[in-house]
Amino acid sequence: MKYLLAGAMSAALMIGAAYAEDKVIEMSFSHDLPTQHPLHSQGFQVWADSIREASHGTLDISFFPAGQLGKAEDEYDIAKYGIADFVWANPGHTPGRFPIMALGELPFFISSGLGGTQAMNEWYAEYKDQEMGDVKFCVVHLHDPGTLHSTSEIRTPADMKGKTIRPANGTIGRLVQSMGGSSVQVGPSEAREVLERGAADGITFPWRSISIFGMDDVVHYHLDMPLYVTNFIIAMNKDRYESLSESQQQVIDDHCSPEWGAKIAAGWVEFDNEGKRLFQESPEHHVLELTDEELTQWKDASSFLLEDWKANVTAKGLDADAIYNAFVERLEAHDAKF
Repeated sequence: MKYLLAGAMSAALMIGAAYAEDKVIEMSFSHDLPTQHPLHSQGFQVWADSIREASHGTLDISFFPAGQLGKAEDEYDIAKYGIADFVWANPGHTPGRFPIMALGELPFFISSGLGGTQAMNEWYAEYKDQEMGDVKFCVVHLHDPGTLHSTSEIRTPADMKGKTIRPANGTIGRLVQSMGGSSVQVGPSEAREVLERGAADGITFPWRSISIFGMDDVVHYHLDMPLYVTNFIIAMNKDRYESLSESQQQVIDDHCSPEWGAKIAAGWVEFDNEGKRLFQESPEHHVLELTDEELTQWKDASSFLLEDWKANVTAKGLDADAIYNAFVERLEAHDAKF
């Protein structure tokens, strides 16, 4: 027994000595969310604290929230060019740039934020280097399905004609345009102003999160349907990662996993699960329950997007059917396929 204890103590001392040789690295993390968003406090902060602890204090992450370092659509390049060491980004803000990952944006496709997060991390591991090789890809996470919130009643695809919508991503933007509407792409922090001054008639967004940005004062109609999810990534500047010691790189690698993706998303998923109930109980809000026929109209109207996705991926010289089937297999394994 004493030999086992001695061995354990020796191993601990060796690990401690390895980190003792590492210099303390101050790193920056850019995102466009307010600090009161559950992703910041229950996701990013928990993740950063765990990195600090696992590195014995040698990796310390400071946050630059609310778009301090750039616009939401620029976050990926903020990591690529080293303006920040880490970013949280929505790849869908730059349509066409990441065609493989865009598969996760298809309407009526993913039913669970947490299961979908696990599935997407496992599936995308094969493609991350070819599609996002200019950064150190860490994790992707989703939210539970969001819907359309609007300033006036919209029930069917026909009601979208002439409407201007702030879409969650490029895929939803194409859907809006196919229905005769138009899209305006702004970050969530700017969306309330756009809605308030009538430059947009609605927004696709997770249920409760609209209240964080004050949009619930403007949009009072909410479609009761699981329209879409959005892919969000944490990425790291590649040069910064390669400048770390082997032990520090291992800490980062350990925090770039499907399990950590789910941990980061969990607080947001729990927060948003209350959203629909709160709106149903509010006399100022109208949660619109659709008939089976109306829901079918939305599904039929969006069905072309899968073929569009396949065409875009095939044009890159990739096997779209194989990529699609691999993702479906992972979604089904995590009970996250719509």
